[in-house]
Amino acid sequence: MRVLVLGGAGFIGLHLTRRLVAEGNEVTIVDDFSRGHTDHDVTALGVPVVHADLTDPAALRDLPRPWDQIYMLAAVVGVRNVESDPARVIRTNALSLLHLLDWMRPGERLFFASTSEVYAGGVSAGVVPVPTAESVPLMISDITAPRFAYAASKLFGEAAVLHTAPATGIPFVIGRFHNVYGPRMGADHVIPELALRALRKEDPFKLYGADQSRAFCHVDDAVEAMIRLMDSDDAIGQIVHIGNDAEEIAIGALAELILRVAGHHPRTDLLPAPRGSVARRCPDLTLLCKLTGYEPSVPLEAGVRQTFDWYRDRGA
Repeated sequence: MRVLVLGGAGFIGLHLTRRLVAEGNEVTIVDDFSRGHTDHDVTALGVPVVHADLTDPAALRDLPRPWDQIYMLAAVVGVRNVESDPARVIRTNALSLLHLLDWMRPGERLFFASTSEVYAGGVSAGVVPVPTAESVPLMISDITAPRFAYAASKLFGEAAVLHTAPATGIPFVIGRFHNVYGPRMGADHVIPELALRALRKEDPFKLYGADQSRAFCHVDDAVEAMIRLMDSDDAIGQIVHIGNDAEEIAIGALAELILRVAGHHPRTDLLPAPRGSVARRCPDLTLLCKLTGYEPSVPLEAGVRQTFDWYRDRGA
């Protein structure tokens, strides 16, 4: 197959591209490299890499056509990015997707990467159950909060795909990621942040929101789910949760695991959770399993050890 991965130099995009190449697909990456410069991991893939700003409507104009599958993973993500420049988040994420939908041809299959943040406000308000299915109402509890710019941009993206793609003959799947982690994800996420602070031997060890809980999904499992969904005709037109529902864990217990892996035994300083952070997140994977037979295969401790080792050996 000929596959286009937008945001392919990013965290999930690179792992996805590596898997697609290993399976014999012809893959091209498009990225603006706003998360950093081209690195060895990208060049080692041996695929064409196009540097482009997807907010420019002409960014994709010169690419060859057609494509069997297109993965739209390009977006501004990360709490620090969102809080420091929410306007950039909205502009980049919205324009990049709208230009892509205008550019795509009928029959090219689209995967749009969304997020569990689109319904997080409903969890905090007590109107959305956990574990959470795809059918729950979506809710932004405070549209003025910079943190919710990302959720709002992805909610807009879901609406754009749902209402534009069918009208233009584009088969699509919307995947809502739930706390995907693994090597090379940067430092602005809980597992690498805790790992890097453990490596620095922070003492006392600051821990925010220890009583909150998450269900973390290793990136290899997320990639497996994405590929299965894109290969499933039954998944076309669906919004599907992607994650790991098997090992929900409190942040305090996660920190204990990471500190044990690091061999670091500091005094712990318990602090409130960041403002706007949902107290609990865990997906209901019934639909994903029904459509694809997917089950997560990477145990949390094994995945955390692998991720910690990567950051120890190579840094963020």
